[in-house]
Formats: sequence, C-alpha cells, structure tokens
Amino acid sequence: MTHCLKAAALALAATAMLSGCYALDPEMKRAVEERKARERGAPVSSGAVSPPAVATATVSPPPTATTAARDLPEVDVRRLEVVPDATALPPPAGAAPPPATATGAAMAWPAPTATNAEAAMFASQTVGAVATAYVLLTLEIGTHEKGYIDAYYGPPGLLDAATKAPRDKAALLAAAQQLMAKLDAAAPDLADPIERRRGAFLRAQLRAAETRLMMMQGTRFPFAEEAERLFGVRPELKPLADYDAGLAAIDALVPGDGPLATRVEAYLDGFTIAKERLKPVFDAAIARCRGRTAAHIAMPEGESFDLQFVTGKSWSGYNYYQGGYHSIIQVNTDLPIRLSRALDLGCHEGYPGHHLLNMKIEEQLVKARGWTEFSVYPLYSPQSLIAEGTANYGIDLAFPDRTRPDTERDVLMPLAEIAPPTDDRYWQLLDAMKVLTGARLTIAQQYLDGMIDRPTAVQLTQKYLLVSPQRAEQSVAFTDQYRSYVINYGIGEQMVRAFIERGNPDRDEIWRRMALILGEPTLPADLLAP
Repeated sequence: MTHCLKAAALALAATAMLSGCYALDPEMKRAVEERKARERGAPVSSGAVSPPAVATATVSPPPTATTAARDLPEVDVRRLEVVPDATALPPPAGAAPPPATATGAAMAWPAPTATNAEAAMFASQTVGAVATAYVLLTLEIGTHEKGYIDAYYGPPGLLDAATKAPRDKAALLAAAQQLMAKLDAAAPDLADPIERRRGAFLRAQLRAAETRLMMMQGTRFPFAEEAERLFGVRPELKPLADYDAGLAAIDALVPGDGPLATRVEAYLDGFTIAKERLKPVFDAAIARCRGRTAAHIAMPEGESFDLQFVTGKSWSGYNYYQGGYHSIIQVNTDLPIRLSRALDLGCHEGYPGHHLLNMKIEEQLVKARGWTEFSVYPLYSPQSLIAEGTANYGIDLAFPDRTRPDTERDVLMPLAEIAPPTDDRYWQLLDAMKVLTGARLTIAQQYLDGMIDRPTAVQLTQKYLLVSPQRAEQSVAFTDQYRSYVINYGIGEQMVRAFIERGNPDRDEIWRRMALILGEPTLPADLLAP
C-alpha cells in the first residue's frame, strides 16, 4: 500500500522524529536521558524517578522453544482439523517413533497417561498445533471477506496454502468447532499459567471465528449477543435519555440560537487544520505521542511507520501493521480535520496505541515465545477490544491532566496557524462531549436490531454526538460496515482504564500495567479478574 524507505532512511527518520519530540518536551527528554543513564549504569541525579521495570524488561523464550516463528511445524494442519482423535497431533517431545503396522504405516500416537508431566507436555504441544491450524483457518476466512484480516506477518507457507486452496465457509466453520473441541480437551492438563492463558486466548479467537463464519452464511444475532460472541463482552447500554443531562451541560458552554449540534459544529470549525498544515501538525503530534511513550516503554530497534492522508473511508484513522515493527498509519481527509484529532490519532493509531501494541505482540509473543498465532490479527475477535481499548486509553495515559491542552496550545496550534483561545472553553467542551460517547453504542444497537431505520440513526447521531449531517452519515456508515465493532472503543477503554487504575497506582505502575496488557495474551475477561 506504500513504498517503504530503505532501512537507513527509516532509522534516520525515526531519530529525527524522536529528537524533535525531545525538543518539544523537556520533561520527557529528561526522563529518557535518566532511563538511558540507568541502563548504562551511570549515576542519575538524586531527584530522578526510577524508570519502570517494563522499560527494559524482555521476555525470554521458554527452554523448549527451538523453532523460529516463521518455521512451519511438522504437522498437517488441515488434517488436524478434520480428524477427531489425537492421531494428527505431534508426539510428546523426545518420544520414540511409534511402531509400524504390518503394512508399514505408522500407528497413531496414544494419548499420554503415564504422568502429569507428560500430559502437560502433550497438552502444550496440542495447543501449539492448534495455533498453527488457527492461523491457516484465519487466513482462509480472509479469502471470503475483505478486511477480515487486519494484519499478517507469519509463515509465508501458510499464506500461500490459504490463498491457493481455501476451504469453503461451511468447512471452515466445522474446522473452527473441531479446533475448539481439541483445546477444550487439552485445557485441563495445561500446567503453566501462561500456557493456560494462551489456550484461553486461542479458544476465544476461534469462537469469534465461528461466529463470523455463521454471520457470513446469513445468521444474524441480536446486537448484544453478536458483540459478546465476537469481542468477548456483552454490552449493557444506557437509554438515550440518560445523555440528556450531558447535552444540557454542553448547551451552557455553547449558548446561542439554533440546534445545539449546529452551534457546537460552528464553534469547533474554528479549530480546523488547513489541509496544507496537516502533515507538519500530525508529524509533531505523533512525535510528541511517541516521545512520551518512549519515556516509559522501550521501543524495538528500527521501528517505524509511514503516514498517509487518504479519502473515501468510513473511519477517521487506521493502522495497517506490516510486521518487522513497521506500520502504515492512514488519516482520512473526507471531512475537515480539527486540531483535537492530531493527538487523538497520534496516540490511538501510533503510540501507545495500535502501532505499539502490534510491535509488542511481535516482539514478545511471536519472536520471543514463537507463538505463531499472534502473527495474524482477525479484526472481528476479542483481540480488537484490547486493541481499541488500549489505544483510546492511551490518549489520556500519554497526556494526563494539563499536558494535553498545554501541548495543543503551545505546540500544535502555532503549527496549524490557529489562534490559541484565551480561555479553556475549548477543552471544557471536548471533555463534556466525552460523556456522550456511549450514545453511539445505543444508537448502533437500536439500528442494527431493527428498532430504528437509517435516517433515524443519522438524526439521533447528530443530536447526541453533536455533529453535522455529514459526520453523522460517516458514523452510521461505520456501523453499517463494522456492526457491533463499535463497542470496542468506549467499553474497551472503560475496561482498560478500570484495570490499569485499580487501587490508585502511581504513574510508573500505570505504565507497567499498560505494558503487561500489550505484551501478554490478554482477553477482555483478564481485565475483570481480581
């Protein structure tokens, strides 16, 4: 989708971006210099705060992991899915070959029952084999639905197999169900907690695949059930009337005649970034997001992204992860872009949002542990609630308290050639509008469940999200395309925030918890665990 720069140029660009960010943020520059000094063993000023452990922590591969992430295991993954017993699974490591039959064919491997250790080893290998089959299954589903695969950077052989001879949707549905059954059989013998989490993650991803395949063949679920089956959370939505108090508070901030949405739009239009200023503003915003994130979480060496401005989309921004710690970040310019979107999209699509999440998955799960299932990202899965929730929460994480309005007023507005306001009403309005975001989910639920028609959904979106008819159309078009996916933003952010901020931790612990979510096989249910 874009021409990649040579490695040297990418490294140079990354260096320039980071140093530019340091120049804009002395506090962040000092924090990074102190962290680097500690890593070198150099003395640090007495007033410095110790860097969080996550800044330098790495995940070591398990002692038995000897296969590179891109190597294909010696197992017929298609056969694994259609044979109901253990014959398609690899034998326990180190076991002698099975005896041959009279005809020379190898006998089936018996299920290990001698010791708990052997059972655990066999269960772990079962999960590994299912993981490879899951990747192939996911890639084959992607041949039936454009956009189902959000990212893939795994074994090329699996991609070739999936695209050359994909099974039909009915066969894929049966395969997903059989793989879940194999995981269910193996789960009781998984002894290592991280292996149990790996198995649970795969199980949830496969249930989402089963659901999406059913939908592709005509099954329709109620909104709440669809969301739960795909993303692992059953949304509990408020009635629209609950947002009327929020509208009243905003009405006091933007007084005048005419509909409230029209008044709000007219006021916010004064903070629109001219098209010729978009690139410098977004470059500075993303650099700022990266710098504040790098002060707490170490970035893989050589990471990079390409920024593109596009049109004709139902979304405002998108991250296409390419593997190798590289992303394409696209910003949709169909509608005028306001200043608030610069830091929003810089954090959400970049740091500490989607770009960082995907890099940490590749670094810690795919490369360090050799878990190939994480090299594919199906959009309609619980993985998306974690992705969107951390990306949305990452905005406030990177820019707490006054740091966001200070950055926008002192850095981004001058770059955008927008006159900074003389008071805080602009930021007060943006904060007040956040209270209304849940209304989007209620509107989507009513629309998709057939309770209201499309024109009504557009009208309610204008009223409760305080947007123009054009922006309301874009919002409903997103719901048309992605359906219950909309829950991942608001509900995902709430769940991530509740997990990370539980017990009123300090800033270092907050960032450490964020890093744990990014670098482990995290499910929505894990965020609710005590």
